[in-house]
Amino acid sequence: MKNEMLTVAEAAKRIEAGDVMAIAGDDRFWRSCARAWIGGTTVYFVTEDGGAVVRDKLFCTTFPKASGATPRHLWVDELPRIAEGYKPGGVTMIMIPAFSVAHSQFAVDGQTWPGLFDQPLAGWITGVHLDDIGKKAPKVFDGATGKGHDEGAVLLHVALPEGVSVDLDILNIFAQGNDAKLTFTFAEGGFAAKTATVNGAEVDLARYITDNGLDTRLPLVANYAGALVNVSIQSVDVAAGEVKFYAPVVAGVEYRMANALGSYAQAFAQGAGAAGSGQYSCNCILNYLYGELEGQRTGGFTGPVTFGEIAYILLNQTLVRMEITDAA
Repeated sequence: MKNEMLTVAEAAKRIEAGDVMAIAGDDRFWRSCARAWIGGTTVYFVTEDGGAVVRDKLFCTTFPKASGATPRHLWVDELPRIAEGYKPGGVTMIMIPAFSVAHSQFAVDGQTWPGLFDQPLAGWITGVHLDDIGKKAPKVFDGATGKGHDEGAVLLHVALPEGVSVDLDILNIFAQGNDAKLTFTFAEGGFAAKTATVNGAEVDLARYITDNGLDTRLPLVANYAGALVNVSIQSVDVAAGEVKFYAPVVAGVEYRMANALGSYAQAFAQGAGAAGSGQYSCNCILNYLYGELEGQRTGGFTGPVTFGEIAYILLNQTLVRMEITDAA
C-alpha cells in the first residue's frame, strides 16, 4: 500500500486514473474530490514528519494490488448486511461518523452480524477538530455517488489477486493491571454506566473513580482469549452519577484498569518501534492527545488520527495496522 499527503487536485487525478483509494481529510475539500472511492473527515494525522493538524491536504492510501473495488453506503438499518459485499479473498475498508447512530449500532451489535468476521474488515470512526465537536458533524463519503453523509457507513470492498495475503492486527501499548482483585464488571452493556461491580461489591462508578483518584487517561482492559481490548473513559460526572465511554462495555466481561505508564509518549514510541512503512494504519485521538504525538513520529506508521479504530470490532486507544503482501 502507498500512503501519501496529496492536494485535492493530485488526489482527483489519481482517482480519475482508476486508483483504488481510502481518503481522509477536512470536509471543506470533498466537493472538489467527489469521485473518491471512500473517504472520511479528520484533521489530525500522523505524517512522516510526526503528528500534525492538516487542513489543506488529503491523506490517501492507495491499494496498488487491488484487482477491483466496489464502494457502498449503508444506512443504519442496512448495516447487518456489511458482509454481503465481501469479495472472496479480498479485504473491506469501513468508515463510520462519530456520534452517529451507526457508530453505536456497530459498536454494540456489529460482532453479531452474519459473516462479519469472514474477511479482514479495517477502518475507523471519522471525526472533526476537537474545537468543532457539537458544531459540525463528522462525515463519510461514498465514491459511488460522490455524496457525503453524517449517518450510516461507507464501505470499500477490495478484490485482491489470488495468492495475496492480508495481515490485520492492532498495537495496544496497554496491559491489564496487576491487581487481580481490582476488577470491574457491568450488569448492562453500553456506552455509559452508573454502577459497576468492583472487587465483588456494587459501587457508584463515577464516585468510585473520583474518590480513588483513578487516572482516566488509562482505559479499562478486557482479555478476550489473549486479545487485549480497551474501553476508554470519555467523562466522569459525579453529580449525574454517570461514566461515559468511547466504546461500549460488555455485560458480564471482566475489566481491569490498565497498568500506569511512566511516560505515555515514550511507551507508545517504543511500542510502535520502527515498523509500519507500506502498511495501512489509523491511530486513536486519545493516543495523539495523551501521548503528545504532535510533532512526534510513530515508527513508520502514518495515517489518520481517529475517534475509534476498527479491526473487525470497534476499538479505543489502539493503532490498527494492515499489511497486504504477495505470497512467499
